[in-house]
Amino acid sequence: MAEAETTATAARPRLYSYWRSSCSHRVRIALNLKGLDYEYKAVNLLKGEQSDPEFVKVNPMKFVPALLDSDGYLEDKYPDPPLLPRDLKRKALNHQIANIVASGIQPLQNLTVVRFIEQKVGAGEVLPWTQQQIERGFTAIESLIKDSAGKYATGDEVGLADIFLAPQIYAALTRTKIDMSNYPTLARLNAEYEAHPAFQAALPERQPDAPSSA
Repeated sequence: MAEAETTATAARPRLYSYWRSSCSHRVRIALNLKGLDYEYKAVNLLKGEQSDPEFVKVNPMKFVPALLDSDGYLEDKYPDPPLLPRDLKRKALNHQIANIVASGIQPLQNLTVVRFIEQKVGAGEVLPWTQQQIERGFTAIESLIKDSAGKYATGDEVGLADIFLAPQIYAALTRTKIDMSNYPTLARLNAEYEAHPAFQAALPERQPDAPSSA
């Protein structure tokens, strides 16, 4: 979750987001779970708004999301409900799953990578590439949690792992047509996410910058 500070103390957090960004999707879920009112600032990646000089001041990497708040990290400043369990093994598992998604799946299928593949290899190679990265990551996560998951990925409370999994599963189903029958634990978790109000409110198609056809 990208965060930055601003010289002015905002009355509420400001989230720079793009409706279809799975990384932004994660932060929206976290904010919703913590019951935080926040300002939504749309950044249209397809129009290149991430390169606007004002946004570059917020995030020099030109990525969304960026969360502006007066101080501190989201979990430290707003600790309730916690996104990480006290149990050290389950805490480590949350970090492991989040890192698989954040490092081993999502970056390999983001917009810059997809455009590079289109230019260098051809548009027809984008879907197979994306499916391969998701399936490899999902296979690893399924094996990690199949015998230990509770209602959610690492127990009966929503954790950091769920915040990372839900957007990735959503994207896998809606954009890359992954067969989730190969991942029964993840499919079961997704049904829980779909029924949870905080996850529902964070869905891409429910964001103010989502096109009407979404």
